[in-house]
Amino acid sequence: MNKKSILTIIMTICGTLLIGGLSTSAKTHAATNYNSIVDSAFTGTNGSTVNGIPTYKDMTSALTNAPTNSTAPYNIFIKAGTYHEKLTIDRPNIHLIGENENTTKLSYDAASGTKKADGTTYGTSGSSSVSVIAPDFSAENVTFENAFDYPSNAAKSNDDPTKLASPQAVALKLDVNSQRAYFKNCKLTGYQDTLEANEGTAYFKRCYITGNIDFIFGAGQTYFDKCDVVSMDMKSTVDNGYVTAPSTLITNKYGFVFHKCRLTKESKSMAANTVALGRPWHPTTTFPDGRYANPNAIGSSVYINCHMDDHIKTDGWSSMPGKDINGNTILFTPSQSRFFEYKSRGNGAVINTDRRQLTTAEAKDYSKNKVLNGWNPQ
Repeated sequence: MNKKSILTIIMTICGTLLIGGLSTSAKTHAATNYNSIVDSAFTGTNGSTVNGIPTYKDMTSALTNAPTNSTAPYNIFIKAGTYHEKLTIDRPNIHLIGENENTTKLSYDAASGTKKADGTTYGTSGSSSVSVIAPDFSAENVTFENAFDYPSNAAKSNDDPTKLASPQAVALKLDVNSQRAYFKNCKLTGYQDTLEANEGTAYFKRCYITGNIDFIFGAGQTYFDKCDVVSMDMKSTVDNGYVTAPSTLITNKYGFVFHKCRLTKESKSMAANTVALGRPWHPTTTFPDGRYANPNAIGSSVYINCHMDDHIKTDGWSSMPGKDINGNTILFTPSQSRFFEYKSRGNGAVINTDRRQLTTAEAKDYSKNKVLNGWNPQ
């Protein structure tokens, strides 16, 4: 074999390795036609075209100038940077493509108890950095962050007037009119109440989600596929929080389904047997006869073929209090909820009477297509 042939083979192999080693971001960027670009370093006039594409300095401007009722994907490429803006996606078919999931951040720092300009507080749902209230939204290679400094707030003494009594801080909210929301290679970072998946269907593929207390919560139908679910260390030796707090209505068969996910902990030193897989949230709701914990919110969290580190509690789940029609505190228990596992593995995987297991036939009923009501994203 001559030198030219050997060189050709080497170049072919290297090229193949290079292509195979490209980040998902690079592959996506090469194949996508963008309708607009967001670049925090852009020095031109906001909205002016660069190579024929409208370019903006901020996300708010790009979203304001997006179509109000597009029936086709409207692709917004977001260059690396931290975009400190409180965003609402209220237009259909908005597709966000970040330059890199580690360095393209949509961030805000409001907590439930944070005061707004008018003196009122945001409340939990209102604290969200990004709210999606329109159908067919998607995001790829983006970090959704709530940057509220939860650890510093928790470290303050209770008599410190600057300490927030309501530190819930949502990074991403999926709410009214959200349907078929798609997330791939995204990061959702926060502490208490990181992801509020409250309405509609949503699919998370190979995403990374952090938090401590009820950090995945709500009434939506949500499928987590091969995601990393990371519990943050509260430095407790007995209680480091709860992964989920579903409020699934009994009229919906499915709530949160975790498929081949990894439940890990922030640090190796985090105490074992201190995090629950979930607890049943019955939101306080106004009814004709009063305001009390919704008895129809029979939460559903199901883990299928998931790896669990030793931070997961041996008994798996926890109870959650609520108020009855007379204002008395009552306790909602895991046994009253739709909490199940199937073939969990790892040091946190235990089979006992507290951790109900699905049969093989039952597990098949939790397919992506069924959970997402006929939608089958790839």
